[in-house]
Amino acid sequence: MRRYLIANLCCVGLVAFAIGCSSSEITLEDLEKAAAKVDVARLEGVDASGADAEVVEILDVEKPNLKFGFIKLTDCAPLVIAKEKGYFSDEGLNVEIEAQSNWKVLLDRVIDGQLDGAHMLAGQPIGATIGFGTQAHIITAYSLDYNGNGITVSNEIWSQMQENDPKLKSPTPQHPISADSLKPIVDSYKQEGKDFNMGMVFPVSTHNYEIRYWLAAAGIHPGMYSEENIQGTIDADVLLSVTPPPQMPGTLEAGTILGYCVGEPWNQQAVVKGIGVPVTTNYDIWKNNPEKVFGVTKQWNDEYPNTHVAVVKALIRAGKWLDETDADGNLVNRQEAAKLLSNKDYVGADEDVIDNSMTGTFVFQESDVRPMPDFNVFFKYYASYPHYSDCVWFLTQMRRWGQITEEKPASWYAEKAKDIYQPAIYRKAADMLISEGKASPNDFPGPDYDGYREPTTDFIDGKSYDAKKPIEYLNSFEIGNKDPEPLAKQ
Repeated sequence: MRRYLIANLCCVGLVAFAIGCSSSEITLEDLEKAAAKVDVARLEGVDASGADAEVVEILDVEKPNLKFGFIKLTDCAPLVIAKEKGYFSDEGLNVEIEAQSNWKVLLDRVIDGQLDGAHMLAGQPIGATIGFGTQAHIITAYSLDYNGNGITVSNEIWSQMQENDPKLKSPTPQHPISADSLKPIVDSYKQEGKDFNMGMVFPVSTHNYEIRYWLAAAGIHPGMYSEENIQGTIDADVLLSVTPPPQMPGTLEAGTILGYCVGEPWNQQAVVKGIGVPVTTNYDIWKNNPEKVFGVTKQWNDEYPNTHVAVVKALIRAGKWLDETDADGNLVNRQEAAKLLSNKDYVGADEDVIDNSMTGTFVFQESDVRPMPDFNVFFKYYASYPHYSDCVWFLTQMRRWGQITEEKPASWYAEKAKDIYQPAIYRKAADMLISEGKASPNDFPGPDYDGYREPTTDFIDGKSYDAKKPIEYLNSFEIGNKDPEPLAKQ
C-alpha cells in the first residue's frame, strides 16, 4: 500500500513550492515526488507520527484495467453504479462492464480469463467449485443482493388457478400465493400425456432452486438430477428448462413455456405486455435470500489480491448508495439507478419497467400493485456480506435435487462454504472504508460474527433452516434426497 500523509493546507503549499510554479498540468507522479521531499517533522503544529494528520492508504492495484461481465438484470446494479458514480475510478481502477449472452458463456469467459470477474448467480461459484457442470475453483467475497426474483405464469394458467381457488379471483388476492392451485392443472396435463413446461435461467441458479422449492411445497415434483440425467427431469411433474432472462417473456408469449422464474425486469415486462401474471416473489419463498454474487477465479484472486480488495471496496460503496434512504425511510437513489440501468449498454429495458421493483413497488396485476421496499436489497441487513450459511443453503438444495450425487457429512458443507465464500477479503475492504470515513462499523457484522446467519423459518412452507445442521434440514423435506442421520454428526 502507498500511504499519503495530509496534514493541512500548508502541506499542499509546500508540495507546490517543491514542484515549482508552472502552467503545465501537475501529475500524480509529480505530487508523489514532491511530497517525498517535504520534511513533515519540520511543519509547525504537525506531529510527524501522524497523530494530528489524516492517513489515507491507497492499494497498489496489480491490474488497473479490468473487464467484468453481467447479464441484463436489475441486480447487476452494484457494478453499474460503481462504474457510473466513479467508485471504481476512486480505487485506481479502469473498469469495462460488458453484457453476456447467457450464464454459461459468462462463467466460461471468467474461467478462461476473458473476463476478470462477473455478476454471477449465487450458485455458480458453488456449482463450479464442486464440479457440477464446468469444473473450476470460483470464489466470492461480495454478495450483490437479496431477493429480486418472481414466478410468473401465463394468463391462461392464472385463470385456471383462479378457478381452482376462488379466493384468487380477488383484485388483490392474499399473498403469498402457493402452488396449491397449480397442482390440479399439472395433474391434468400429466393424465392427458402432455408436458407442463416452465422456465428457469440456469441449473445452478437461485431461480431453479426457488421454483423447485415453490412447486415441491405444494406436492408438485420438479424432477431429480443424476449423473446420467443432467436435465433434472427424473420423476418430474413439471419440466424445467433453461431460458435466458431477456427471452423469458417472448418464450411465454409463444406458448413454449407456461410459466417461469426470473429476475427483474422480466416479470414486470410480462405485466406490461399483458401476457402473464407474477404469482409470487422469492421474498415470499425465502425472505431475504441471497441472489447474485461477484465471482472471480481463485487463481485471479491469488494473482491480484489488492485489485480484488479495491473492487470490493467500490462495490460496497455502490451497495450503500443504492440502499440510501431519507429520514422517512424512502429510497432516495433508486430512480437515478433505474435511469442508468435502462441504458442499452446495461439492462436496456424501459425505465418505467425497471423502476417498479427498484423503487419499492411490485405490480402483480393492474389491480394488484403493492409496496415492496425490500424486493431489491443491496446493502442493508448485511446483504453484501458473503455469509457461509448462504453457501450451505445452496449446497443442501444441490444435494436435495441430485446435483450432488453422493451423501456428504455435515462437515463437508462447512468446509466447502469456506473454500468458496471469502469474508476475509470483504472485511479488509470494509475496514479500509471505515478508516477512510466512507463507511461505519455499524454497516457490517461485528468482529465476532462467524458467518452464519441466525436460523430462520422465513420460508413459504415454514421450514426451519439452520445452516449448522444441513443434514437435518435436508431430511425435513418430503420430496428430494435424504441422507443417513449419522452424517449429521460427522
